[in-house]
Amino acid sequence: MPNAWKLLIIDDCATDRKIYRRFLLKDPHHYYQILEADSAEVGLGLCQHMPCDLILLDFCLPDMSGIEFLDELRQKTFGSSVPVIMLTGRGDEEIAVQAMKRGVQDYLVKQHLKADVLQLAVRNVIKQLCLQTQLQRTQERQRLIATMLLRIRQSLDLEEILYTAVREVQQLLKCDRVMVCQSHPKIDDQQTWQNHTTDQNLLCYWAGSDDCNLNLLEPLDSKANLVVPITLSHKEVVSKPWGFLIAHQCTGKREWQSDELEILYEVSVQLAIAIQQAELLAQTKAALEKEKQLNAFKSQIVATISHEYRTPLASILAAASTLKQHGDHLDEFKKQKFLHIIEQKSRHMSKLIDDMLVMNQFELNKTKFKTTPLDLEQFFSVLISEQQQFFGDRHEFIFKSGGNHKGFSGDQGLLRLIFSNLISNAIKYSPEGGKVELHLMGQESKIVFCIQDQGIGIPIEDQTNLFQPFCRGSNVDTIPGTGLGLAITKACVELHGGKITLESQPDQGTKVTVCLPKQHIQESS
Repeated sequence: MPNAWKLLIIDDCATDRKIYRRFLLKDPHHYYQILEADSAEVGLGLCQHMPCDLILLDFCLPDMSGIEFLDELRQKTFGSSVPVIMLTGRGDEEIAVQAMKRGVQDYLVKQHLKADVLQLAVRNVIKQLCLQTQLQRTQERQRLIATMLLRIRQSLDLEEILYTAVREVQQLLKCDRVMVCQSHPKIDDQQTWQNHTTDQNLLCYWAGSDDCNLNLLEPLDSKANLVVPITLSHKEVVSKPWGFLIAHQCTGKREWQSDELEILYEVSVQLAIAIQQAELLAQTKAALEKEKQLNAFKSQIVATISHEYRTPLASILAAASTLKQHGDHLDEFKKQKFLHIIEQKSRHMSKLIDDMLVMNQFELNKTKFKTTPLDLEQFFSVLISEQQQFFGDRHEFIFKSGGNHKGFSGDQGLLRLIFSNLISNAIKYSPEGGKVELHLMGQESKIVFCIQDQGIGIPIEDQTNLFQPFCRGSNVDTIPGTGLGLAITKACVELHGGKITLESQPDQGTKVTVCLPKQHIQESS
């Protein structure tokens, strides 16, 4: 049986009340629950304690007139209006005008009253009441939506936007839980989303009851779900949503209304705009931060070149000037000594430029990376041989290899940078005659390289920033260096998907460990 409308008949004539009741109960279009009052005072009491949808009011009551009743009703109900149809025994235009001014919906004369006339009048008032209620509900929801969207748009932080959205929508719809789920790229509609609830790549924000027993790793356990997509218009494939806005009713059955679905769609559109703005802001901030880093890096390059070039250039100029002015009087040993100074300082300056260029490529994300299969035994044999030729036999190299090295692929150029920098540092900061131990261990899915020296070590307080550009240990004294070697090494290791760690104590040497996966899928150019 459909919901019954509650009507209150206020008339001092029992016969008239019985007639009105009979007429209304025969209405085939509506069902009515009818209350009766034989006086204005009784009618006012019922209105206060048993709110009704419509009042049939006789104008002539024993204790007050219909007009006085309307004024009293407005005071006792604090201005809230209940639709009223006024009934009178005689047609009076003046009374009708006064009644209409006080909000009466219709005015009927008892002598001409028939069943169909009363039924139609009541149906019209109910229809108007429904339209008015719907309009008020729509206006109220639009007001709440506007307020909610204003709160959402007050922030450009994505997490805050999503948390605000789910909280406000949950309060607006008065449901158990509202969620925003950022979906996996493969998900393109509601059904597919349901089928991917086991996917752990869902980033979710929710508001509402924790008693919903909603578990994203299992099918949704809800009595009623309302799901709409959140689609960002700038995406290449518009049909694939960024995610979903989902309302859950978990504690009981619920029939979602069309206006509730419209609300969710409207919020999803505004949410998509807010998400786009937040993403653009994040990208802009990242770009600005990157620009700041690049500018700082350029300034550091200028300062480093100015500082690092001054001493070697002075040495080169002094050696060249001596050879030019006194070359004829110098023996062969002294000539070779000055030529060695020029060569050594030139190599140092060339290395500085090379390091600057390599580091700049990393800063701009333009480093070329191409993996090829490598024979690590041969690779390290050649590399160690080159280092020995360059540095001479002033240090003892100990190379040990074990495990399975087969199946390794890497960028040969970047690997040379990694291990030549580490070997060079081990030699440069070790005393003459010291040992440099190199250990290569092949494991199932990775290779581990360790290099241990007997050098000056690194103070504990310097180790945190040692892999940052232009950072060096505070105990290096006059040992030449740019502070870029370890930064380049770390960048090369990370490009291979590996890790680099360092262990050191002052005056007790340094141990550096590099772990690289045998296969690194991602490549960039």
